[in-house]
Amino acid sequence: MANSKLQAFWNHPAGPKTIHFWAPTFKWGLTIANILDSSKPPEELSYPQQSVLACSGLIWARYGTVITPKNWNLASVNFGMSLTALFQLSRKIQHDLTAKTQEADAEEE
Repeated sequence: MANSKLQAFWNHPAGPKTIHFWAPTFKWGLTIANILDSSKPPEELSYPQQSVLACSGLIWARYGTVITPKNWNLASVNFGMSLTALFQLSRKIQHDLTAKTQEADAEEE
């Protein structure tokens, strides 16, 4: 049974014998880099970069589910990329709002 599943995976139109497998697999590097950036101070994060990663991830995740054959590797890597980018954006927004509040409080004193 395992042999037949492995053979089906190997011969799938989006399997390891095609670029449709390897391109999304290497794209996991962007998601991993974004996870590692979680230790970065929020002021070093970029709104444009994280916005593009989030939007691109959502668009391509959707695309991975509507094409024939469905490419779940493509969908999952892009969904993960959008989640990590949205997390980074939330960190940046929270940091900037906190900084503005502290500036306003300092001016009132």
